[in-house]
Amino acid sequence: MFQNLISLELSAEQLKEVHGALAVLEKNLDGLISLSVAERHELAKMGPKSEMFSRKTHELLLSSPEVLPRVFDLEELTADIKALDQLRPLFARLAVLMRKAEDTEMALGSDIYRAALDGYRFAKAAGKGAVLDELSVHASLRFAGQGRGKGGKSDAQG
Repeated sequence: MFQNLISLELSAEQLKEVHGALAVLEKNLDGLISLSVAERHELAKMGPKSEMFSRKTHELLLSSPEVLPRVFDLEELTADIKALDQLRPLFARLAVLMRKAEDTEMALGSDIYRAALDGYRFAKAAGKGAVLDELSVHASLRFAGQGRGKGGKSDAQG
């Protein structure tokens, strides 16, 4: 049975617009940072309960700033909360788009790979020839060491 999970064709104009939109995002979100694995590991994480605590603490500190030492930057805390509130809806939209992008990449890859397997099977069924010889070389590299599966059917067949 043939597989075609997705058919997608983008025009040069669409791709140009998408690249332009990404350039606008990159320009306007140039303050975003990347953390190393070690940095991510070391950070205090803010889950829902910690966020409620943090927001309430911020609210109380705004109403009584005199309890803070001069080195405490209440304005920076306020700016961080504002930035988080502004960015969260954007990040949610980007996350949905990224999930769709990952699923689309997976579906396209699966369609391509399944079609290649089907094409290889058809070439094998058609018999000998230069195309089959070259496909066999590539198949032997791809499936090297895999042998036969549990059902007695090689991975190249299924």
